[in-house]
Amino acid sequence: MKFDLGHIYFTQVANSLIAENAINVLRLLSRHGMGDWGDCCDEDKATNDWAIDEGARLMSVYDTIAGRLWIITEADRSSTTVLTPAEY
Repeated sequence: MKFDLGHIYFTQVANSLIAENAINVLRLLSRHGMGDWGDCCDEDKATNDWAIDEGARLMSVYDTIAGRLWIITEADRSSTTVLTPAEY
């Protein structure tokens, strides 16, 4: 892992989508923690790469069979949240 995920949280909507569609969320969290930002644009990927060293917020985007999921790790690395874009 390139950074600590801290406590992991799921919004209710994201949790339902994950459960109903058998999405391997551990795989997505692992990708996020390893710096695989998924379906982010190139500019956001570069910002995330910078944010690892600078201690800023990190965000990954993953398109799944249930729709798009976001994974956001707070700047202080105390927590990571899995959510849908509509919940942001």
